[in-house]
Amino acid sequence: MSQLIFTVPQSHCVAIERFGKFNRLCPQGLHFKIPIMETMHVVNWDGIANKYGYLIELAEQQSDTSARQCHTKDNVALSVDATIYWRIVDPTRALYAVDVLPKQLEDSALNALRSNIGALELDAVLTGRQNLNQRITANLAKIAQKWGVRVLRVEIQQLDTSDETATAMRQEMEAERGRRAAIAIAEGEAQAQVRIAEAERKSMILRADGQAKVLRTIADAELNYLRQLGEAISPGQAAQVLIAQKVLEGFDKISDNASHKVFLPNSFNGLFSLPVDRAQTDQSPPPGS
Repeated sequence: MSQLIFTVPQSHCVAIERFGKFNRLCPQGLHFKIPIMETMHVVNWDGIANKYGYLIELAEQQSDTSARQCHTKDNVALSVDATIYWRIVDPTRALYAVDVLPKQLEDSALNALRSNIGALELDAVLTGRQNLNQRITANLAKIAQKWGVRVLRVEIQQLDTSDETATAMRQEMEAERGRRAAIAIAEGEAQAQVRIAEAERKSMILRADGQAKVLRTIADAELNYLRQLGEAISPGQAAQVLIAQKVLEGFDKISDNASHKVFLPNSFNGLFSLPVDRAQTDQSPPPGS
């Protein structure tokens, strides 16, 4: 670092201090410095975003955080780590506004991760990982801005639960699958019952239509029979004959079963007596004529 002339590779820069105070930034290219008066600022970032201790990398960086224990809103313990993608946009602030930049980024990311997970229940954490990544990125970006760092994204890599929680989740999943299967079976049975009821309803309608047609046919036949009978005899006699016929049909039906007791009237004379036509009576010759 005591060279008079030095070069800075592409996507790197070097901070020059004069008598221990920041003087200037040297971007990529050929540069020189005054020996003894000027020195290169040495960083201690464990090789992250720097080379040889004095070259500051301006390209995109990737930092993996260590696993940290977090608790969800419903008090479920999770072991979580993440990967941070970032790059330095203001080397001066990255060097002098924070002590050890990579470590501060990692700690801030883990704190944001713990804070956001603590505001969510376990189901929301497991199903909304992408949304959680975006929220952590937004929180970390605000903090890192004052350090001259642009946070590009944060991705959760590991999200593990305890054995007891994993067992409970597996049992819950099995119960949920059983519930869905029971619902599917119940819905299938309900649909089958609906189809059966619909078929029975249509069958009843068809039977009712058939019976209605039969009754209409019988009624038409009886009306035609009564009309023809009325032409042969008087209408009153025709009605009496039809009533007597219905009575006999009724007795025939109720006597089909031998175990049924049937009570018959003492006399059928009144039932089967035909009324005398007055017109014919008036036209009969008087006695002794």
